[in-house]
Amino acid sequence: MASLHVRVVSPDRIVFEGEASAVVAPAWDGKVGILPGHAPMLSLIGSGELTLDRSGGGSEDFHVVGGVLKVERDMVTLLTEYAGDEPPKDAPDPEVVFVDQID
Repeated sequence: MASLHVRVVSPDRIVFEGEASAVVAPAWDGKVGILPGHAPMLSLIGSGELTLDRSGGGSEDFHVVGGVLKVERDMVTLLTEYAGDEPPKDAPDPEVVFVDQID
């Protein structure tokens, strides 16, 4: 079965590195799903849940805030300002930020 090599990096550590069968990430304009064979892409990351479906079964979820997502040759790299099990206490509400940007 084809898989993706995924690396999630925050400023202070490598949060995750391993294989996944699928990735769902919070892009700045909505969620993006990535499967093996996905076309190369770059995307800005918003704030929300990053879900990694593990190749061996199960999944891992992280809360991410801001950053850049790169997909190239079944390698997914996410450089993020924050990645953890819970949202940071000082994280802005993404809906409020979006509305402020429109105004």
